[in-house]
Amino acid sequence: MREGITGSGLRYAVATGGRNVAWCALTVRCGTADEGEFPAGITHFMEHTLFRGTLRRDSTYISSRLDKLGGELNAFTTKEEIVLHATVLKDDLPKAVALLLELGSEASFPDSEVETERGVVIDEIISYKDNPFEDVYDRFEEMLFAGHRLSRPILGTAASVKKIKASDLREYYGKMFVPGRMALTIVAPEPEPALEELALRLTGPVFPAGSAEIAREAMPFTAPAPFSKRVDKHNHEVNAVIGVPAPSLRSGDSRYPVFLLANILGGPASNSILGRLLREKHGWVYGVECSYTQYSDTGILAISFGCDRPNLEKCLDAIRRRLDRFIAAPMAESSLKAAVRQLLGQMAVSSESGEARCLSMGKSLISYGKVPPAEETRSKLEAVTPERLRFFAEALLSPGAASELIFL
Repeated sequence: MREGITGSGLRYAVATGGRNVAWCALTVRCGTADEGEFPAGITHFMEHTLFRGTLRRDSTYISSRLDKLGGELNAFTTKEEIVLHATVLKDDLPKAVALLLELGSEASFPDSEVETERGVVIDEIISYKDNPFEDVYDRFEEMLFAGHRLSRPILGTAASVKKIKASDLREYYGKMFVPGRMALTIVAPEPEPALEELALRLTGPVFPAGSAEIAREAMPFTAPAPFSKRVDKHNHEVNAVIGVPAPSLRSGDSRYPVFLLANILGGPASNSILGRLLREKHGWVYGVECSYTQYSDTGILAISFGCDRPNLEKCLDAIRRRLDRFIAAPMAESSLKAAVRQLLGQMAVSSESGEARCLSMGKSLISYGKVPPAEETRSKLEAVTPERLRFFAEALLSPGAASELIFL
């Protein structure tokens, strides 16, 4: 892999991968947490309307440009980033990169197109509320991060989206879409020197030298007192989230034990502790997961599950008792080594996906200013000891430490 920073402040990383397909992404340090005085949801609305026209192209051209080549163009918004990404045949990579850069530098937000997309975004908000599993997690984050910039919902609300004008989008875009906030990443079946030359050649005319890197300033986070709330949504299934604030992206080595802890308790493998207990042994849930999400100012370790109403208390009690057992004594050395091997295996499998690798590289550049080598991540995980893992389990999951939100 090769990485660097252009004279304009735009970071880039390129890597050889794949056979006939290439992937590219433009990651922008511009998420819900950056909205400030702008209406809630403007970042997500901007992600939608970026494709509605540039200074040179109309929406029809943009939407069909890569489709006609058999490729795909997509985007998503998080609390801290907007990501534009494309998948194309390797010969069409220059066209895909050029299109991403055009969207990242010349989006025009035509008034009529903004009005059309407004209805699409509001429909998305309404449909999202019909998914209780997603809705309960978003609401949980709003409560856990209350008073902090992370508390804003990514989609905003129907009311806030109605307030967003095309002029707001242009102003927000001009403030956020600058090279010092951007990272271009490419994974393609070409030599890395050639990919680096392509990245530099295409970004140079778009973003000339002179800009500086713009970092996201830290905003102190004070955890609220643990809460427990139940909301009667009259749903067929109960959806629950149990969680706590956790180490942030800036927390150094503290992140690795928590990352491992989440995977052991409720990772994607069928042998996760809570998966075996709630699904395989008792059949009380269709699925249960433990996730660890890292943000710049803090993080969140959360257990999420859905079950029938009669099984809710059984699930809560079983989770609490199993966590108490996990906290009571360090994990056996052999079991911990097996858990580390499993996580490293999952990461290796994921890295074989060109798209996943491309997106991960962009996230790392925006978060850390570099892409940590796989060997570094491996060594950090292998350095986690049973007592270190137990320390974080106790600190985060002791009785009374976690908050919970349940939609009934």
